[in-house]
Amino acid sequence: MAGRSKVAQEAFDIAEPIVKEMGFDLVDCEYKKEGQYYFLRLFIDKRGGISIEDCEAVSHAVDGVLDGKLHADPDYFEVSSPGATRPFSALSDYIRHQGEEIEVSLFAPIDGSKKIEGIIEKASEDELILSCGEKQIRLEWAQIAKAQRTIRF
Repeated sequence: MAGRSKVAQEAFDIAEPIVKEMGFDLVDCEYKKEGQYYFLRLFIDKRGGISIEDCEAVSHAVDGVLDGKLHADPDYFEVSSPGATRPFSALSDYIRHQGEEIEVSLFAPIDGSKKIEGIIEKASEDELILSCGEKQIRLEWAQIAKAQRTIRF
């Protein structure tokens, strides 16, 4: 993912195989200074969502490995869910949430609208297929400005 610092990318590369082996997806990593402290955060996800116990298990599995391999020494290490409304950034996000409803913002309108809500039927390298009521909509990735899960209360 573009925009990660060198330390965050190094941590991502170290942690990803461990996280994947545990059955989770490592969706992002950040290393940033907040006040006088440096924080290293891993963001994990899985179909059905992440629990505190999931974060704790990944933290225990990854912490020692990072201590031995990471060329930085953060003051704090955290493992977190990316959040329910985090915009999708990779094909794996769409695949993980297949069968769920998402809201898609488009660069150009389709049938007069730049927003579409639908259920992910399929996501592939070529396209995203949404079920919108009785209608099926096929979108090329270049048409999509932003997409995220639809949250209803």
